[in-house]
Amino acid sequence: MSYLERVRRPADLRRLRGPELEVLAKEIREFLVTSVSRTGGHLGPNLGVVELTIALHRVFESPADHIVFDTGHQAYVHKLLTGRQDFSALRRRGGMSGYPSRAESDHDVVENSHASTALSWADGIARANKLRGLDRSVVAVVGDGALTGGMAWEAINNIADGQDRSLVIVVNDNGRSYAPTIGGLARHLDALRTLRSYEKVLDWGKRTLQRSGPPGRLAFEALHGMKKGIKDVVAPQGLFEDLGIKYVGPVDGHDLESLETALARAKGFGGPVIVHAITEKGRGYTPAEEDIVDRFHSVGAIHPETGLPVAPSRFGWTAVFAEEIVEIGRRRSDVVAMTAAMLAPVGLAPFAEEFPDRVVDVGIAEQHAATSAAGMAFAGLHPVVALYATFLNRAFDQVLMDVALHRAGVTFVLDRAGLTGEDGPSHNGMWDLALLRTVPGLRLAAPRDEQTLRSELNEAVAVEDAPTVLRYPKGALPDSLPALSRQGSVDVLARHGGIPRVLVVGVGVMAHTAVEVGDALDAQGIGSTVVDPRWVLPVSSDLVDLAGQHDLVVTVEDGLAANGVGSALRDALAQRKDVPDVPVRAHGIPHAFLDHASRNELVEGFALRGQDIARETASDVSALEESTTRQRTAERP
Repeated sequence: MSYLERVRRPADLRRLRGPELEVLAKEIREFLVTSVSRTGGHLGPNLGVVELTIALHRVFESPADHIVFDTGHQAYVHKLLTGRQDFSALRRRGGMSGYPSRAESDHDVVENSHASTALSWADGIARANKLRGLDRSVVAVVGDGALTGGMAWEAINNIADGQDRSLVIVVNDNGRSYAPTIGGLARHLDALRTLRSYEKVLDWGKRTLQRSGPPGRLAFEALHGMKKGIKDVVAPQGLFEDLGIKYVGPVDGHDLESLETALARAKGFGGPVIVHAITEKGRGYTPAEEDIVDRFHSVGAIHPETGLPVAPSRFGWTAVFAEEIVEIGRRRSDVVAMTAAMLAPVGLAPFAEEFPDRVVDVGIAEQHAATSAAGMAFAGLHPVVALYATFLNRAFDQVLMDVALHRAGVTFVLDRAGLTGEDGPSHNGMWDLALLRTVPGLRLAAPRDEQTLRSELNEAVAVEDAPTVLRYPKGALPDSLPALSRQGSVDVLARHGGIPRVLVVGVGVMAHTAVEVGDALDAQGIGSTVVDPRWVLPVSSDLVDLAGQHDLVVTVEDGLAANGVGSALRDALAQRKDVPDVPVRAHGIPHAFLDHASRNELVEGFALRGQDIARETASDVSALEESTTRQRTAERP
């Protein structure tokens, strides 16, 4: 039996000794590479925290002591050490979540996988422990990347005010989030990493003192003064300790003995302590160690020997945006690009390569990005802010009050909109349509294929007096879906039957599903018109006019059905007194947090396939016919 197989709970770790722990760390890395290469998942972050997680569980007594992982994608090792060693269905329906999950274990505290929140969680738990008289420790494991988020600094400001609360902040410093960590704090930490050698200089001074008497003593005193000067300039302990937070480190994050010593000191202090651990993302796996673009942060199925994908990725939505924004940048020198620590994942790396002075990576600070973009627009630029759709939630107030209120010409490009599936409830980009619908003046486009993405992006950056949004899903591009014609601002994709009775409205990529609905209705003898509004918010008068020409409207979207595009169209119809009162059936995502599963599984489960919607629509048409017949019968003299 391997050491890993013997560890079923954290207490089992405390029976192991130095060499045994080193073997355990090796076994964990081998397990991670083998398992994640089959299922996909966050490989690099977990390879980097093996020793750190072992040390945490040897020093602290989870679940009595609470360990909060910021973001949570580095919690695979934590899962292994708390009795969860079946990774066969990782991130798949019915299998283990890729993030901490309370449903899986009482060792898991925070399920949300948005960054920079762990310190606030830890502060709240520590305050509650104090008020309830509980002698427990709280540990927040936060990456240096997450410390670029403003919420983390709001928490630190409050944590510093609680000197009587046992709270340990472990800074897992690998110099990266999705990409190299940027900003002033990153430079601060980097300086400390590179200046650890000054301790060696001091050791030399001590040896000189012992060997040469007074001259050596003078040399040592001079060196000691140099050390103090260096630390005053670059070392972060000055920053944190001035706030009243004890600083320990930097510690080698792969040296178990050093880590345990530092964590034990922090635990015994009784107040807020920062333990600064230097780790290497992807440690122990040669393809990840040699990778310079961080391909192994999150992977699909890969060949474990080489790290290469089992199935090469098809040309996707992000790649189209990456190409088109470069073309726009060549034509317009006022266009600048912004992102929040995700330059490559959102497709801005080619733009940064060609226009390095016109790219801003603000770190994990979406709120700052939105308001800074408003400032850029005021000063004559047109910012394009590229984010994952789920992360725009964090900047909603800034979009509303700083961008829209000031009629700023800012374009937000939302990658991974709609159902993303395997990463679970916090990463599905399903909230944007319902949220942004409430923003006055905002215009939102949802492309259905490569060509509409390119054209709508160009239309978006041409708007200078209001925020614009472009949203598209994760993954490979669908087949091209050309329009039969354009009616005003609306693309007509298909017409069926002599007298179309149903208007089928497809939002973005769901236009392909809408076409399937029209085909299925045609097979049942029900006429329809299938359209793509292109710009879905606000609802255009052209779409309302079209709706009024049909007996039933069916909308299909990969956002919330409640308060989404279908709901907006229903409201727009109600406000138009010159258009018949046409019923609207909105098909979309239910108003709930979704368990992790593949996109196809979610689509099927929510009855969002073309055949499902067509079946329900046919039933609605029959009900309308019966209602009309009854009404006519009642009206006969």
